[in-house]
Amino acid sequence: MHIAETVSATRDAITAWKQAGETVALVPTMGNLHNGHLSLVREARRQADCVVVSVFVNPTQFGPGEDYDAYPRTLDQDSALLREEKADLLFMPSVDEMYPLGSNKTWVSVDDLGDHLCGANRPGHFRGVTTVVSKLFNIVQPDIAVFGEKDFQQLAVIRRMTAELMMPIRIVGAPTDREEDGLARSSRNGFLTAAERPRAALLHQHLEQARNAIATGERDYRALETRLARALGEQGFEVDYFTVADAHTLVPAGPQHRDLVVAAAARLGQPRLIDNVTISLLNT
Repeated sequence: MHIAETVSATRDAITAWKQAGETVALVPTMGNLHNGHLSLVREARRQADCVVVSVFVNPTQFGPGEDYDAYPRTLDQDSALLREEKADLLFMPSVDEMYPLGSNKTWVSVDDLGDHLCGANRPGHFRGVTTVVSKLFNIVQPDIAVFGEKDFQQLAVIRRMTAELMMPIRIVGAPTDREEDGLARSSRNGFLTAAERPRAALLHQHLEQARNAIATGERDYRALETRLARALGEQGFEVDYFTVADAHTLVPAGPQHRDLVVAAAARLGQPRLIDNVTISLLNT
């Protein structure tokens, strides 16, 4: 596996692959890799000849008071895991490499999709995400980019950005990788205490309850949201949102919507956990 810290070294390696007629897949990450990330790398390997994984903790997607400084940096461990997965290139730039002119003045923003769910509670977050992903796309020029479905809103925003800017990149959504009790794997799970860890699985369990209720005829989505958010609060979660939304626009779902996502974000102790489930009503 080749390790590159600069844009020029990354581009040189990828240019050689493309001249040889090989396809390239990109897996953007912020590092502190776990099996959820590695499942994305495996999907990228199935989709392309060469796999690039970026590890960059992007400061512009963290808001005031968020955990940018505390976000785990585990580059030695990350590189070892990626070698085991036979990734072809690890791109691990510095902040100065990604933002060479200092304070950023050029932004990529996707309106509307980024305003709901996490965007409503984290203003500016998705502008930071789309800007840095655009930079990574420009650097790597991948044929394919792989993102996890756990971050449903991020995946929707990236797909819209790629389509509207006519980037010749196929966006692949990979299924959420879960622990045995259903908890979605996340770097932030490491901040859960021993007492909190078993309760963390309740987030997914309540999402499944919502999906089952909808599948069996529940259509008062606002009442369903309130009931399950309250139940999570009684289990010690600080709920940011528990929402039944249209899967395409992310607006709160109504009876006219047929493809739904039930998404939630909640703090349990220190970490903020997110998860979602989807349901189609096309045949009901």
